[in-house]
Amino acid sequence: MPSSDLIQILIYLAALLLLAPVLGAYMASVFEGRRTFLHPAISWLEGLIYRLCGIDDREEMRWRKYTWALVWFNLFGLAVVFVLQVIQKWLPLNPQGLDNVPWALAFNTAVSFMTNTNWQAYSSETTLSYGTQMLALTVQNFVSAATGIAVLLALARGIVRRTSTTVGNFWTDLVRSVVYILLPLSIILAIALVGEGVVQTLAPAATVTTAEGPAQTIPLGPAASQVAIKQLGTNGGGYFNANSAHPLENPTPLSNFLQMLSLLLIPAALIYTYGRMVNARRHAWIIFTVMLVLLVGGLAISLYEEYRPNPAVGLATNLEGKELRFGIGNSVLWSVATTAASNGSVNAMHSSLSPLAGGIALFNIMLGEVIFGGVGAGMYGMLLHVMLIVFLAGLMVGRTPEYLGKKIEAKEIQMVIVAILAPSAVILIGAGIACVLPVALASLANAGPHGLSEILYAFSSAAGNNGSAFAGLNANTTFYNVTLALTMLIGRFVVIVPCLAIAGSLAAKKTSAKTAGTFETDNTIFAVLLIGTILIVGALTFFPSLCLGPIVEHFLTGIGRTF
Repeated sequence: MPSSDLIQILIYLAALLLLAPVLGAYMASVFEGRRTFLHPAISWLEGLIYRLCGIDDREEMRWRKYTWALVWFNLFGLAVVFVLQVIQKWLPLNPQGLDNVPWALAFNTAVSFMTNTNWQAYSSETTLSYGTQMLALTVQNFVSAATGIAVLLALARGIVRRTSTTVGNFWTDLVRSVVYILLPLSIILAIALVGEGVVQTLAPAATVTTAEGPAQTIPLGPAASQVAIKQLGTNGGGYFNANSAHPLENPTPLSNFLQMLSLLLIPAALIYTYGRMVNARRHAWIIFTVMLVLLVGGLAISLYEEYRPNPAVGLATNLEGKELRFGIGNSVLWSVATTAASNGSVNAMHSSLSPLAGGIALFNIMLGEVIFGGVGAGMYGMLLHVMLIVFLAGLMVGRTPEYLGKKIEAKEIQMVIVAILAPSAVILIGAGIACVLPVALASLANAGPHGLSEILYAFSSAAGNNGSAFAGLNANTTFYNVTLALTMLIGRFVVIVPCLAIAGSLAAKKTSAKTAGTFETDNTIFAVLLIGTILIVGALTFFPSLCLGPIVEHFLTGIGRTF
């Protein structure tokens, strides 16, 4: 690997380490109700939203009320996005005169953006109008990310509160996440991206004459504003069909770096925020370290595979499908970061990754998107594994399992098991059905193990609310639009609802005093156990399917066979 690529990766990781605590401390202040340096400038917006929507920001909610508010708000968003798509032909901000979106695709897209997945079975610039992109997709990018943050906040309060019946106010958490976190950061990033050349205009597509003579249509639109929040909110998806490989969406090395940094920034910072809120900063740093180790481990394997000679194509390095403007290193780093972060945006073709590099991207998603993961979602997903570890450790030493002073009992562990296993079951069942139905197999671009990887990746991406694709599967069919939409819904809410139930249960409990027999969660032993549990759960669940897909393909490409 060239030293220049290694230096860029080290700078990237260093920036993440330096910025995460700073942003995390700021977010903790916001969510704990303390004034920050932004309050004099934008607190009026928070108050205006409360008044317009009739929200009492001082109201406390029981976990069931919090859950219903979250679910109904998201269902309302789904309906609005669906309707805007199926009537966009008659709405303003449609200079290209694009037709209404077919119902199955509109349903898939509405579910996708509501669940923070941003799976795109369509070509953005030729399917959705400017109005639909701004009013439907960009708005959902903000509120779906804020929803994930809200669930984490409720869970943190459940852990830290004693004998309480409430876990906070969903509307307050939602509004503060948007007003003080997502909106300011998005404005800053959007301005930076515009400065780098990312397009931001309401002008229609331009038709130009190329140097060779033929005319070419260049799509335009308000891209920078959507790109900023799609990365910061770990939404993913692209304003243009080529996503962040498009020169108008990601034109320079600096824009590439900023977008990669932003897709991990808030998830990483929320770990520090959580540590501040539950008064366990050392424990939070252990979790951060676990995530970083898993990220770097996957990155190392992917880089090794992409830089070694490829017998299947007879090249010293695998250049197929890479973003050659930024090099192999940046393409691989993006593939690992975006699948670790539940982001889903891409700057290279994942289908063209070497089998093991593609397998790492797939495995990152299959682990439940807990390596930093989605905004909020990654951290509350990781906490499920933490509670599982605590429970198992308690059983081994014969003590009642406790986590930060709260007893982890049958009710909590039942919810943990549901939240961990249900998305995995949906992935395997959905992929299994797709592998035997002719209507599903007709969408494959490749045969053999690579074709299986395409199907596995699609259902994993949907269940993990990631949104990226191998790009070798035609998912714009009624079968895939409907089944993947249902997979996204299950993958999102089958984790959120148990997490909020756990929050309510823990909030009602007393805090136990720490004793000599308390299982410590802020040391190296805990970190090793956590890494082992995450990998073992993932391996036991998905190892057979991975063997039939990327692993067997790896050995076959070693003897020069491709699919």
